[in-house]
Amino acid sequence: MSSRRQERRLAIDILFQSDVTGTDALSVLADWSADDREIPSFTRALVEGVTEHLETLDRTIGSHSQGWRVGRMAALDRTILRVATYELLFTSDVPIAAAIDEAVRAAKELSTEDSGRFVNGVLGKVAAERDPDP
Repeated sequence: MSSRRQERRLAIDILFQSDVTGTDALSVLADWSADDREIPSFTRALVEGVTEHLETLDRTIGSHSQGWRVGRMAALDRTILRVATYELLFTSDVPIAAAIDEAVRAAKELSTEDSGRFVNGVLGKVAAERDPDP
């Protein structure tokens, strides 16, 4: 059985592949499933949710990242921000602090220390304006 962190990382992997290859995320998800890779329901929900709300997520991220357009961000940082912003805005089962902590940890481990600070700053601003009842 996998942890939420592992399932979130799997969603980041799928969404990152989609972003860098220009392939629809749901197609990447289907390809991974067809390759007999286990796709937990939480991972599937994150990929589907980010895909469904991508425009809103990018608009939100862009308006909270001073001096950075979403398209100019590192693909991995952009992907991590999309997943965490989705969790902040559209889910109620992930505490705000957990969503931010997991995103910052992923950015530091998968990208750079500076990415961790950047992700933390953007998500802190998103969380401050979050509707308490998503």
